[in-house]
Amino acid sequence: MVVTRFAPSPTGYLHIGGLRTALYSYLWARKNSGVFRLRIEDTDLARNSEDALKAIIEAFDWVGLSYDKEVEYQSKRTEIYKEYINKLLQSGNAYRCYMSKDELDRLRASQEANKQTPRYDGTWRPEEGKILPEIPEGIEPVIRIKAPTTGEIRFMDGVKGDIKFDASFVDDFVIARSNGMPTYNFVVTIDDMLMQMSDVIRGDDHLSNTPKQIVIYNALGVKHPNFYHVPMINNPEGKKLSKRDGAMDVMEYKRLGYLPEALLNFLVRLGWSNKDQEIFSMDEMLEFFDPKNINRSASAYNAEKLLWLNSEYIKNASNDRLEKELKFFDLDLSNCSKKEDILNLSKQRANTLIELKSSILLILNEPNSYEEAGVNKFVKEDTIEILKDYLALLERNQDSFSSIEALESLTKPFISDKGLKFPQIFQPIRLALTGSTQAPSVYDILFILGFDEVNKRVLKTLEKNFKNS
Repeated sequence: MVVTRFAPSPTGYLHIGGLRTALYSYLWARKNSGVFRLRIEDTDLARNSEDALKAIIEAFDWVGLSYDKEVEYQSKRTEIYKEYINKLLQSGNAYRCYMSKDELDRLRASQEANKQTPRYDGTWRPEEGKILPEIPEGIEPVIRIKAPTTGEIRFMDGVKGDIKFDASFVDDFVIARSNGMPTYNFVVTIDDMLMQMSDVIRGDDHLSNTPKQIVIYNALGVKHPNFYHVPMINNPEGKKLSKRDGAMDVMEYKRLGYLPEALLNFLVRLGWSNKDQEIFSMDEMLEFFDPKNINRSASAYNAEKLLWLNSEYIKNASNDRLEKELKFFDLDLSNCSKKEDILNLSKQRANTLIELKSSILLILNEPNSYEEAGVNKFVKEDTIEILKDYLALLERNQDSFSSIEALESLTKPFISDKGLKFPQIFQPIRLALTGSTQAPSVYDILFILGFDEVNKRVLKTLEKNFKNS
């Protein structure tokens, strides 16, 4: 059975790199009818944040990545880790080291002076025929793993292929500190072993941790899972992604008006592809995704691509869905009689839910001012008379507000008879009705507002003569 996990540390908010890793792990488990677990690696008590922890759970709920069983918290598993520390001590695969911090500092300084890679020298490592130093008073020992001293540590990475580390890369590293608290690589290994992880998909910044974890697996006599190390997401210049580039709290994307499906679609394509397909439903992701097809090179964050994807998802979202989403942005359309029409119109132009809200309010709210550049460009000496005549035509034919087609059929002969070009009437009407020249089709706006509201807004504009003061 395929079992995967996502294991964030609650020392900061969940960012998109982490969400992509979670998505890949989720897809591989669900594709294979397996298990996807969420584990919180919260052993760094000094840096843990309750707010960050809540934000991680909130982000999972928002994007709809459901996990199996209860969330596991490493901070609640300390006794389990101690049990396995003792097992390794009893089997001789780990040992107590009494080297003091000052001794370690002197050893490191000496190695650096001799241009050697700093590493533990094995002073307290038990060997056949070796006499260990006398145990010093007042020193609480750390626990070190017995790492191999010859050969190589080798594994097949599902993304990067055959990976080899010389045994000298790993020294007898600490698996439990002097206060008894186990270290990161140890607890990760124990958790993955006990949770029966079959596949570990994670960022390639963890690649250097893998040989250490394999040493622990070997010491426990347990087969290690399949590893997939995913290249990082870079900014468009190929550098580390910053908050300005998009490496922000996942929930910030919600606040900026992105739909979760669009964000997941964007992330699945950052490092993986299925031919030239750009838009994937969740069912399609599950059908086509395979971690073996993750790119070996880093991917580049593309803000324009994310906006485009989001606009496509907004266009294709049901109006009921959009109505619910807009409530998060304090826009309630439940009492709007023309909400279907206004949503159908506005969602064709919106890149984000915030833009969708703005487009809707541009129509629903009577303008308090008029776009100055538009007034200067489109309001001429004859504009007032043209609008008066057009308003009179609309008043005589109020039944034309029954459909967009009727309004169009009424307006086109008027434009032709007056010898006008479309912008000569449509842009001043847009200004009168919305205050902007960037509003949607005039026919749509007229239909949505109805004659009484159109009449009120145009008369007010004529009275003010398009002036803002």
